[in-house]
Amino acid sequence: MKPVSLLCVMMLLSSALSFPYERKSDRKEKRVQYAAWDDVNVLAHGLLQLGQGLKEHVDKTKGQMRDVSIKLKVFNSSVSELSRLGQRLQEDGEFLKARVRSLEERDGQILNVSSDLREKAQELLRDRQQVQEKMSRLEEKVDGMMQGEGLDSSSENFSDARIVQLMLEAQNQRIDELVERIKQQQEKLDKQNTRIRTLQNQIQMRNDRSFLKHRPEESDEQQDSPAETASNCHDLFLRGETSSGVFTVQPPDSQPLQLYCEITSEGGWTVIQRRQDGSVDFDRLWDAYQTGFGSFSGEFWLGLEKMYRVTKDFDYILKIQMSDWRDEQQTVTFRFRMNGEESGYSLRLLSPPAGPLESSLSSPSSGLAFSTRDKDNDQKNDLNCAKHLSGGWWFSNCGKSNLNGRYFISAPPKQRHQRKQGIFWKTWRGRYYPLKSTVMMIAPATTQNTS
Repeated sequence: MKPVSLLCVMMLLSSALSFPYERKSDRKEKRVQYAAWDDVNVLAHGLLQLGQGLKEHVDKTKGQMRDVSIKLKVFNSSVSELSRLGQRLQEDGEFLKARVRSLEERDGQILNVSSDLREKAQELLRDRQQVQEKMSRLEEKVDGMMQGEGLDSSSENFSDARIVQLMLEAQNQRIDELVERIKQQQEKLDKQNTRIRTLQNQIQMRNDRSFLKHRPEESDEQQDSPAETASNCHDLFLRGETSSGVFTVQPPDSQPLQLYCEITSEGGWTVIQRRQDGSVDFDRLWDAYQTGFGSFSGEFWLGLEKMYRVTKDFDYILKIQMSDWRDEQQTVTFRFRMNGEESGYSLRLLSPPAGPLESSLSSPSSGLAFSTRDKDNDQKNDLNCAKHLSGGWWFSNCGKSNLNGRYFISAPPKQRHQRKQGIFWKTWRGRYYPLKSTVMMIAPATTQNTS
């Protein structure tokens, strides 16, 4: 039993001696295991954040892809619409060409109409070419947006990044365009501020003159002074007038005249003709057109003699505003000089018309005289244009324009010889389209330079 007892004692001593070392080793292992678990938690947390970020990026990318898809659908619809428009223009062009050929075969006396149709066909062909160019540019844009579709699944992230990059570039380009527009608007605002300061100075000068005018010792002299009377409507604008209406002006070497002045941001315009409802008959004789007729509150003709007295000393601008029965509007302006009664109040154009329309007023170097039913001054030797059409006008060969013709309140007649008696401007809606309204106004040529 002693060896067994001795062996047990030795085992107990060995266990006792080795116990502290094992406890320290266990604690050390536990500490090492605790630190490793913390690192695992940190890494796991980071991976979760990374996964969340990737999920948000994927969601954002999907939204951007949906936006790109919507834009592509819009582009496709625009391309389809332009294609239909091009087809329609082509059909119109073919129709007009066929109509020209038919008219030429049927009647050789309507060469002017066929020439107009040819010009219209060429214009439609040019429009079709422009539409095709726009379609090509749209297709290029669509191809640029679709250039990442051929990538395989392994480069999906690169494709998404490329699409986002393209969208950002397009957005930057839009921002640059907006900045440029803002600059342009700022320039316009600066010009408007300059005009406002000018008007303020004019108002101040006018108030100063009004103060001097009402001083008791000088009131009679100032009221009789001709310097206080404006010579034209633009002079009223320069003196600070801002409201349109009827004013008394006194042109140089002339008696005072009552005029309707249209005051705009560019200057003061003298209205010489207004057509709007057919309430005034414009089919009148020479004396009526010379002195004027109608009412400033409605339709009227100022009168050739008054026009001459206003414009005789300077070059003037003639502005014509027209509207059709769809309420679409068009404006054309001319620089002109007007002669007196000895020349039949001839109108001489000094420059091509400003605006998108071609001229419908002929003007030889000596000017084009005014004609009425009882005074035939037109260039048609075998026909009186004013009697053949209606009203008085600066007729050349009866076919290009007549803004003093018959006003058709209801639908125009079907007969061509009756329709051509209406109000028309050939280069806008054609010779046989009766216009809904016209306004003619004049201003010194200096107005165009300062506007």
